[in-house]
Amino acid sequence: MKIVVIGKSGQLASEIARLKVPQIKCVFLGRNDIDLLNTTNILNKLTELGANAVINAAAYTAVDRAESDQKNVFNINHIAVENLANCCKTLAIHLVQVSTDFVFNGRNCTPYCVDDTKDPKSVYGQSKANAEDALLAQYQQNSCIIRTSWVYSSFGNNFVKTIIRLHSQKDKLSIIADQVGSPSCAKSLARACLHASTNGLKGTFHWTDLGVASWYDFAVAIQELALSHNILNKAIPINPIRTTDYPTAAQRPPYSVLDKTGNNVTFSGVSVHHWRTSLNNMLANYAKDQHE
Repeated sequence: MKIVVIGKSGQLASEIARLKVPQIKCVFLGRNDIDLLNTTNILNKLTELGANAVINAAAYTAVDRAESDQKNVFNINHIAVENLANCCKTLAIHLVQVSTDFVFNGRNCTPYCVDDTKDPKSVYGQSKANAEDALLAQYQQNSCIIRTSWVYSSFGNNFVKTIIRLHSQKDKLSIIADQVGSPSCAKSLARACLHASTNGLKGTFHWTDLGVASWYDFAVAIQELALSHNILNKAIPINPIRTTDYPTAAQRPPYSVLDKTGNNVTFSGVSVHHWRTSLNNMLANYAKDQHE
């Protein structure tokens, strides 16, 4: 089976590349390899590669910059997905689209179910919601959407690596404590996406690591575990603050925990851990890579 993974330089694609799955060949395409705004180019490339399925891991994820860069955001996160859906439909190949907790408004106090009403409060969230709607309208019969949240890995830019970097620059940190969600290791998400692709899952699903945390909880755990793996050599104070103390261009959902009921059946065989366990495993591997 040949799976085309789009977005080769991102965290998710990088983790998919690390996985070795028998009888599956993944081909990774970046912005210089395929033009997602040109359906002829997409069709030609997927046909040339003999693709059996596509995982779209490409996205515009700079949430604050998105507020003032709307044309690019909607081109990458919405129009490109609509084009992919049409091309995959023409070629009769399965499509996995990765989405986000930002499609919800964050006002719930219980985990969001897959069929809860979307109500994004940012340009980024709206672009991803539009992509979901386009995919369901164009190719619902042979595609799936996997929503996730707070993704991190040893690759690219993410919250975990930012906290580690800031330790060398700051005497103390102030981290938001009134936004709650579920951290997700990209390695776990990669396995879920491959499972969805190889099994031709259809519908909308949620995938994150288990448990919930605030950004403050997450930062405290990052420091604690990074110290234990000798990634950091000293602790610094981490202070909880409110969202109002740290204004940003884009509005964040205050509560974005995703309901994952039924995943033990739908994603049978795909291991999932509490977020602290996944974070510890990621930092252990990160420390090993740093010292090699």
